[in-house]
Amino acid sequence: MESIPDRESEDRSLVEAFLRERSEAAFRALYHLHSPRLYQLALRLSGWHEEEAREIVQESWVRAMRKLAEFRWESRLSTWLAGIVVRRACEARRTRRLEVPMEEHLPENAASVSQEPDWDLERAIAALAPGYRRVLILHDVEGNTHAEIAALLGIEAGTSKSQLFEARKVLRRKLGR
Repeated sequence: MESIPDRESEDRSLVEAFLRERSEAAFRALYHLHSPRLYQLALRLSGWHEEEAREIVQESWVRAMRKLAEFRWESRLSTWLAGIVVRRACEARRTRRLEVPMEEHLPENAASVSQEPDWDLERAIAALAPGYRRVLILHDVEGNTHAEIAALLGIEAGTSKSQLFEARKVLRRKLGR
């Protein structure tokens, strides 16, 4: 597994190549390095709505490439990209204002999949209120601190803490624990 300093070094050289030469190869390398994680984040934030998650990631990359020259390396590139995905997911939710039932996102073999504990957890996370879901995913799945979450979402760190507490409480109730 590649260490964070190695990944950061690779990210820096790819960003520099993209900015200096508008290198398609550098962009493709960045895209392939970061898109799987960004897609998983968007998928969870969208409540497992695959088409919406793909749109969020695509639009996030467009925004990221436009703003890449302004990135100051005060955080990891992956954190900055995740922030763009989070903001874009929030915008998508505000503009669409529709809640598609979770069952519409399930694979055709949902009966067998839903018996798996991990899938039950994902379903329960997807059913959380959007604010709870975002904070839970950013903290427990992505590993962000409450200060980082506050900066990403434009909320107070205390709000992040209370939403995480409530999200966990709802999950425990939904999962019967």
